[in-house]
Amino acid sequence: MCLVLFAFDPDSSHPLVVAANRDEFYARPARAAHYWEDRPALLAGRDLSAGGTWLGVSRSGRFATVTNFAEEGPSEAPLSRGLLTEGFLSATTDAHAFAHGLHTGAYRGFNLLLFDGERLVYTSNRGHTEDLAPGVYGLANAELGATWPKVMRGRQALAAEVAGTPDPDRLIELLADRTVPPDRELPKRGRPLELERRVASCFIAGDDYGTRASTAVVIGRRRVTFVEQEYFARGRPGGRATFEFDIET
Repeated sequence: MCLVLFAFDPDSSHPLVVAANRDEFYARPARAAHYWEDRPALLAGRDLSAGGTWLGVSRSGRFATVTNFAEEGPSEAPLSRGLLTEGFLSATTDAHAFAHGLHTGAYRGFNLLLFDGERLVYTSNRGHTEDLAPGVYGLANAELGATWPKVMRGRQALAAEVAGTPDPDRLIELLADRTVPPDRELPKRGRPLELERRVASCFIAGDDYGTRASTAVVIGRRRVTFVEQEYFARGRPGGRATFEFDIET
């Protein structure tokens, strides 16, 4: 994932609301969200190149997603970051224990978000591990709390949406924001300005790389709603799938 907006309120009727864009090369093979044949309790997309998933939920109400860390480094690592999310969704360990038990040296830089039905935990092998307090957050390809324009703009949009009853279709709509911020607000990462402009909006519509899926997840007390909108090169919309299920206890 490259942009994850989320609202956490354990005392509300919908403790976790997520709106996320997966940005990736269009040529990388992947399967859209589905119930995995070998793990029927897991609903997620599947990376057919390196394995695992970028975002998913389980029938027990667990949620996990991962973003890569924008940094220079080797192109390969022993393990795919998508295995982190898959591992948590298939586990029964609580989010806090799972995060603190990870051996992260075998992965390239990542941010990992874990929800076990009660606690929401953020962890990163380029930063810290934290049990998150209630609030509205944004996460991209830097540490949690980074003030990238797409993160700040997305957080504001999500905060307005969850002030009422969150609607998955409206969450998909807010993820489609293609506004490019002024150059002075772009991240300073030592990269060419034109590149920063191309990836600065919430939604990226490129020829070879861009937003391939927008996902909305609303986890309620007893029910989960999961909506995924696929996209092709230049932002052409593909299919939209909606899943709903009661949380198994």
